[in-house]
Amino acid sequence: MKLLSFVPALLAGLTLLCCNPALGASCLTTECHSSISAFKYPHAPVQDGDCASCHEQRVKEHPVKGGKSFELAAKGGALCKDCHDGLASKKYVHDPVQQGDCTGCHKPHGAKERFLLDQEEDRSELCLGCHDGAPFKAKYMHGPAAVGSCNACHDPHQSSEKKLLTGTVREVCLKCHADFAEAMKEAPVAHPPVRDDPCTACHDPHGSGVSMFLKNKMPDLCVGCHKHIGKIVANVKVPHKPVVTGAGCSNCHSSHYGKAKGLLASDQMGVCLSCHGRDDLGTPPLQNIKKQIEGKKMLHGPVAKGDCKACHDPHGSDNFRLLRGSYPAALYTPYKDGIYDGCLKCHEKNLLRFPETTIYTRFRNGNRNLHYVHVVNRKGRTCRICHDPHASDGEKLISKEGTRFGDWKIPINFVTNSTGGSCAPGCHRAFKYDRMKAVVYQQN
Repeated sequence: MKLLSFVPALLAGLTLLCCNPALGASCLTTECHSSISAFKYPHAPVQDGDCASCHEQRVKEHPVKGGKSFELAAKGGALCKDCHDGLASKKYVHDPVQQGDCTGCHKPHGAKERFLLDQEEDRSELCLGCHDGAPFKAKYMHGPAAVGSCNACHDPHQSSEKKLLTGTVREVCLKCHADFAEAMKEAPVAHPPVRDDPCTACHDPHGSGVSMFLKNKMPDLCVGCHKHIGKIVANVKVPHKPVVTGAGCSNCHSSHYGKAKGLLASDQMGVCLSCHGRDDLGTPPLQNIKKQIEGKKMLHGPVAKGDCKACHDPHGSDNFRLLRGSYPAALYTPYKDGIYDGCLKCHEKNLLRFPETTIYTRFRNGNRNLHYVHVVNRKGRTCRICHDPHASDGEKLISKEGTRFGDWKIPINFVTNSTGGSCAPGCHRAFKYDRMKAVVYQQN
């Protein structure tokens, strides 16, 4: 009887011994909690057999049928912060950390991945248990978001930056895009949003329905800031095709930095000739302006300066050939006030207003204005019938090859002397003119 009365006391003593750190491993070797020892990555106290650092025995008997003899030493995050202090000391704290819900993400005894997580490389399932998954189903995904590496950009506990970023937006982006950072340092021209604003001003950091994770398609994204360009593109009769197709604005401009003013990849003419210097672009193909100007003796003033936009609006225009002023599309168009402003905004504005003059043109027979004769009559000839708008081997940009008239090119055969000259084009017989002594034409 004495021996039997001693057994309960002995069992109670053994039970108390099991929660001693030195003997805590017995919790795992018994048939009760053996599964805890199977984790690839055990919690440090579990690995050390220190069950009592988190669990306290409240009842002598263990196990207790239908009840519990152990309780947690503290509730929620208060239990964890004895070892993991300082996880809620910065300006921005992850909600589960703030609320002490450590086990919302971490397994308390162990897990199959590091940091007591069941998902470490791809944290999508873990993070999207709380966060909206819609941005992670976009057509175009940012690399870290695509593979669930949320912690590549975000700290899971706390941060000094909004959105729990591991640094400022620029710092976070450039720690991966290091090549971009180096190139931007060397670039003479930087896009102000790239220089001054976070990358997220234009890009969605997770994903988007638009290539390169842009927040909006081109050119809508750009005209959100460049509103004057947006008005041009939305309202013009003839938009420049690259602006409204494919890569949009970035067909001509760099989105981030560039070598030339306007974020162009090269000088203005170089950018233009990258398309207008080919024979295989468009249907029908674009004119190969590069061929037209190569080796020519005479260049139109803006072309000589490489200033294509002096005559053409690179975004769009209501006029033929994207011209900044009106100019007829038809080869034969009689002059009326206003319809030749594309040329006359630079050239003498009174060139075509008077049938006789001694000051507005040197192309005259005596006082007779021969520009007026050619352009103002019933079958008015546009400037391009005689002049090449870009370059020529002829004086005054007179075209030596002639303008195409269907399958034929109209020859000009123009020569000059000190007081006048002559021409024998494909549209009339040879005529001479002289500014000092008018030539009298014989009537046939």
